[in-house]
Amino acid sequence: MDAFIRNDQFNFISYQTQVLINGHAAVNDLGVLQALRALVRDKVMDLFEEPGSQETNLIEKITDIKDSNHAEEYLEELKEYVIPFYSVNEKALKKMFPKVKKLRVPDLKGMDYKALSYLGWNDFGQESKYIVANVDGKLKGIKGTFKNSSKKGLCTICHTFSEVGLFVSQSKKTSQGTFVKKGNYICQDSMECNGKLKDLDKLDDFIERVNH
Repeated sequence: MDAFIRNDQFNFISYQTQVLINGHAAVNDLGVLQALRALVRDKVMDLFEEPGSQETNLIEKITDIKDSNHAEEYLEELKEYVIPFYSVNEKALKKMFPKVKKLRVPDLKGMDYKALSYLGWNDFGQESKYIVANVDGKLKGIKGTFKNSSKKGLCTICHTFSEVGLFVSQSKKTSQGTFVKKGNYICQDSMECNGKLKDLDKLDDFIERVNH
């Protein structure tokens, strides 16, 4: 069976396992638990358009989860079928940011690409943040200034409350030839953001805004 689960889908499934764990800890009524299991199953199955029989059998194992140990075993099995993010090297990243003379790249060899929906890293010395994401089937590099916030806020990408910073990108308005700056609060830690991302819509919306 080939990999068929995106990182954001895996995160959503992981969240649903916690829903089941909490339900079993708080509810004794078998009818209520059966309804909860059915609801979780339906939500997870809705992530996939036309899963095959093998994929369906694997996904439906979620309804057996009752505690954290069982959930951990299930997610470990599921992780094998997560689609990794595009593997990139330093040379490819430098091509994406040709105007940056001394690009500081992250540790690509130690990266868990299965835990990524996008690649992001900070250059604190230059107060910059770099993001590489899938845009229409191709990798796109986006650079912006980045300043940490002293307060927690809502991340535009993962849509959860976390330690955020203001990411400001600059794009050229082709009709007038002027430059327009666009700011969004996003997670300071991109790996943490990837771990909280449960839906690609917010990421796609963010990329759309800063890329135009």
